[in-house]
Amino acid sequence: MIILFGLAGSGKGTQGKALSEIFGWRWLSVGEAIRQHGGYEEIINNGGLIPDEDVIRLMNKQIEKSEDEGFDVILDGYPRDKAQAEYIADHMIDKIDGAVILEVPKEELLERLALRGRDDDKERDSIERRFEIFEQNIGEILPLFEEKGVPIERVDGVGAVEEVTARLVEVVKRFNPNATEQENDVNGEEIEKSYGE
Repeated sequence: MIILFGLAGSGKGTQGKALSEIFGWRWLSVGEAIRQHGGYEEIINNGGLIPDEDVIRLMNKQIEKSEDEGFDVILDGYPRDKAQAEYIADHMIDKIDGAVILEVPKEELLERLALRGRDDDKERDSIERRFEIFEQNIGEILPLFEEKGVPIERVDGVGAVEEVTARLVEVVKRFNPNATEQENDVNGEEIEKSYGE
């Protein structure tokens, strides 16, 4: 299991999908899980966060399903805060190969979010609040993982998508020497179509 961290617009989704195709793993995004579940639009649009117990339940269900189907997992944006990280540390720390933080300057992130055009990306105040919350939370999550011996690497998220992907592939192989690149796309067309969004 690999965990991808990064501010909104850092490319976690695009890179998570790319890695899932390359290694034949399942990409699980907390944002996608929440959007698919529905009912949280107002909280998201106001820059708020979904209750921890809801997020943990949603993600547990997806992780268990993926593992039952024989997939290793790439977690995109989960855990989001200390409570979720503590749950992972208590229940699945032995499954984590490593964590990656995609680093992109804030001005570039704001440009990327403007181009993305999602409803929750339109308000500058809401975006700034999401940035603040992320930085606060990552400051609590990383020490917890470090204490448990989880390898953590920061990766430059600036450049062409393929360049960033290549950097991440090398990191994943360091984290998990058994990770092998797949010749066939095991995740199907759905991920292929959404790659690059």
